[in-house]
Amino acid sequence: MTSGPFDDDLNAPGPRPAEGMPSDPFDPTGIERLREDAQDRGEKADAVRSFWKELPFLIIVALVVAVVIKTFLVQAFFIPSASMHDTLVEGDRVMVNKLAYRFGEPHRGDIIVFDSPLVTHDQSESFLGKVVRNVGEALGLSTPESALIKRVIALGGETIEIRGNRIYIDGVALDEPYLTRPVDMDPFGPLTIPEGFVFVMGDNRNQSEDGRVFGPIPESDIIGRAFVRVWPPSRWGGL
Repeated sequence: MTSGPFDDDLNAPGPRPAEGMPSDPFDPTGIERLREDAQDRGEKADAVRSFWKELPFLIIVALVVAVVIKTFLVQAFFIPSASMHDTLVEGDRVMVNKLAYRFGEPHRGDIIVFDSPLVTHDQSESFLGKVVRNVGEALGLSTPESALIKRVIALGGETIEIRGNRIYIDGVALDEPYLTRPVDMDPFGPLTIPEGFVFVMGDNRNQSEDGRVFGPIPESDIIGRAFVRVWPPSRWGGL
């Protein structure tokens, strides 16, 4: 059979369906697939919008949780001074267990954070200032100006005396392996620590304002016990 003049037109390719469109627009399977794809795209767009709407709320919840943990359980403290060299140095961050002495008693050698008897609390701080301060303290970005960190040296009922650059507790010289530098201490005492109080000192005895200046502190002023260094990573370790 011979080819007619219009046979080539019958074999020529016609217009192709647009990308994503079914080859046969009357195929119900293809139309259903398009509907499902459009639904999936819509659901993904809704999920993205929902995430951005919820993000501020999630941030607020995270900050509230951090403040609650800081207030009642564990708090990060930033070391601002050299009074605890070489155990703790400027810029270290330590975690403080705030429940340590609700269920136990202080022990000699504990490193504690406590309210400083040398600082008067600022009663005029604004609400916003308190929020910013609490968030910074909860994240370990700052340390309360009213807080100090020192080591427990003598307990309630004990008598402390310093002579010849040595500490004596009830007349017995105290072994202090945590001291890594020579100390020069003026004579002090003898002083008997009242029950319910502790006597604290910095490990860097030459640069520490401690119990030799402000005397024993009440156990009720103890915020918690420092138990681990968490920053910087190179100095991570227990206390």
